[in-house]
Amino acid sequence: MKVSILDDYFDTLRTLPCFARLAEHEVRIWNDHLEDEDRLVERLADTEALVLIRERTKIRASLLERLPRLQLISQRSVYPHIDVDACTRLGIVVSSDLHPGTPSYATAELTLGLIIAAARQIPQQMASLKSGRWQCGVGTTLRGKVLGIYGYGRIGRAVAEYSRAIGMEVLIWAREASCDRARADGWTVAKSKAQFFSASDVLSLHMRLVESTRHIVTAEDLARMKSSATLVNTSRAGLIEPGALLAALKAGRPGFAALDVYDEEPMPASDPLLQLDNLICTPHIGYVTREEWDLQFTDIFEQINAHAAGAPSNVVNPQVLSSSALRARL
Repeated sequence: MKVSILDDYFDTLRTLPCFARLAEHEVRIWNDHLEDEDRLVERLADTEALVLIRERTKIRASLLERLPRLQLISQRSVYPHIDVDACTRLGIVVSSDLHPGTPSYATAELTLGLIIAAARQIPQQMASLKSGRWQCGVGTTLRGKVLGIYGYGRIGRAVAEYSRAIGMEVLIWAREASCDRARADGWTVAKSKAQFFSASDVLSLHMRLVESTRHIVTAEDLARMKSSATLVNTSRAGLIEPGALLAALKAGRPGFAALDVYDEEPMPASDPLLQLDNLICTPHIGYVTREEWDLQFTDIFEQINAHAAGAPSNVVNPQVLSSSALRARL
């Protein structure tokens, strides 16, 4: 198959062991990021299988309708950036392994790193040192502090386990079934959402962004947080009510935030969040490690091989397989 891979910024994939799985295909890798639809159409004109790196490029109906040779979109995890209905209508298979039971340990590790970096003001201390000064402030010890984990899924559970190493007290808030699992694992569950936000010294978000979780963190929730507390988000920016975090950080509750995800990605340098002194941020690198990518793209490339062999796997729009519009010859 003619395979196109978008948004591999550092040309990493061809250096990983998993890339050998595409040996039988004609592969083109693009290292830049395009928003312009006309240029994407030109770039992908002959593409039969399109590989996406998470949500870096949005795949909408207007683009899909201009790619008549496209048979397959192969990726991993959730797919809010793909117009699945349009894919089904046009006969395009969407394969996406949701990897049940397998957390992104890379994201959990980054979460812990951001928590420590915020508590000890590591970016600010580095900037102070590089500017010719010495210390720029006094940090906070995390041992004994309350780590609130909102959402007890695969990554939330891993973060809770990692926090044991630094002696934090874990407090969970989540939907009922997840709270039951947290109790069974020996963690404390908050009495209410309000108590969860007011009690946490560090509060980390670990939920998928779906309609039921969109804007689940409100301005009222943030206002309940301590002025000394830190909000951490390595999940999705859309979990927070639009504009609420910026306003809350300006008001001082919470006093700090550490972010890896944003409403607009790549994040423009003009974003007002970047003007705040009580924020540290990274450019959505939670899942961006060589080990994590090799794991993820092994699945993604095997989905291409399965499709080429006439047996599509991890299909999120299975109705397309029996549709007269199906483009693939299975």
